[in-house]
Amino acid sequence: MYKIHIISIGGAAMHNIAIALKNEGHTITGSDDEIYNPSKSRLEKEGLLPEKTGWDENNITPDLDFIILGMHARKDNPELKKAIDLGLKIYSYPEFIFSISKNKKRVVIAGSQGKTTTTSMIMWVLKKEGVDFDYLVGGKIAGFDLMVRFSDAPLIVLEGDEYLSSPIDRIPKIHHYYPDVAVITGIDWDHMNVFPTYDNYKEQFKIFIDKISSGGTLIYYENDEKINEAIQKSENSKNLTLLPYTGIKEKHSLKIFGEHNMQNLNAAMLVCKELGVDESDFWKAIADFDGASKRLQKIYEDEKTIKFLDFAHAPAKLKATINAVHSQYSDKTLYAIYELHTFSSLNKDFLPQYRNTMNNADKAIVLYNPHTLKMKKMPPLDKEEIKNYFGKQDLKVFDNPSKLKKYIDGLDTENAVFLFMSSGNFGGIDL
Repeated sequence: MYKIHIISIGGAAMHNIAIALKNEGHTITGSDDEIYNPSKSRLEKEGLLPEKTGWDENNITPDLDFIILGMHARKDNPELKKAIDLGLKIYSYPEFIFSISKNKKRVVIAGSQGKTTTTSMIMWVLKKEGVDFDYLVGGKIAGFDLMVRFSDAPLIVLEGDEYLSSPIDRIPKIHHYYPDVAVITGIDWDHMNVFPTYDNYKEQFKIFIDKISSGGTLIYYENDEKINEAIQKSENSKNLTLLPYTGIKEKHSLKIFGEHNMQNLNAAMLVCKELGVDESDFWKAIADFDGASKRLQKIYEDEKTIKFLDFAHAPAKLKATINAVHSQYSDKTLYAIYELHTFSSLNKDFLPQYRNTMNNADKAIVLYNPHTLKMKKMPPLDKEEIKNYFGKQDLKVFDNPSKLKKYIDGLDTENAVFLFMSSGNFGGIDL
């Protein structure tokens, strides 16, 4: 058993990793300069919540077996600097995941959208089919206590994020995993702060294909020209079994809806078949899957109103989510409420990518928080500018969460669908 310190223990993945490692019997300590719920309460319940917030180099001692470093910490973090001075082993979390899964079969789901949902579908079916597997996924799923599991299982299923691994490990997380079975759901430019051009972003997926085990399998959405381009550029693709997919066309009994979910479903089904699950068993198992947390998650319903919460933040995700709800509830008034929260979404050079993404909403509403811009050290935005970027002159733009709430409270809820979309929390509004 190891003695491990986790720098940035409060992150969504990091706090789950901490709990999973504690459950395996390891001694875990951690630190962070800000920890919010649900991470805070879950760490507290497990006895892993740091006594105080902030960084303290006294947390770093020579008897530590290694450090796991989160992306939230900065390069000049005093704990990180001391760990380097002491010569301690420092892992980014994807490095650590690979280190404990070298002898497992690795399934990695990558792509700009649909990763969490596709990974969740695979996990849901494998659990129902009694398959023993480890996993790491970006959202909470019914029936799974944690977003991470570590054991001696022969298989691991990983949601493969393309964002950077840590302040001192500045390569995408997906480049660490070397999958045996890989999925690419789609490639749409994101994370402009670290991938300043679309070509630079697309290159990361070509590298991901290069790193698939020779003789492995690549499952990919065949109507995405950028994926096809990446496959053609990768010499390794000649050594792989290539399985293209589109959306599910035949009828099945399902709780989920939307064109993107039908594509995710097909990808999940092909992965499960690769892992030995019979197709008919897959459809039986997936019938009662109703999605992962914050992925078109229904948070309220009465006889007049339905409310959904979705993680959508990139332009393609925003458009796909609105179109799915518009199509499913075409007889209802659709209020689409979107928060500009990420670095890319608040960047004037990236904002033109959002043009026409909200056109299928009956009432489109955007929130941005000037405080977020200050925290990210970005220039201020103007409401009229945002309207022009979205190409929708009847767009309602708010820069204050309280004013947004007041406006929403005044909307007609009769025969209406409210769709809240953000990777943030709408300034703490109780949705």
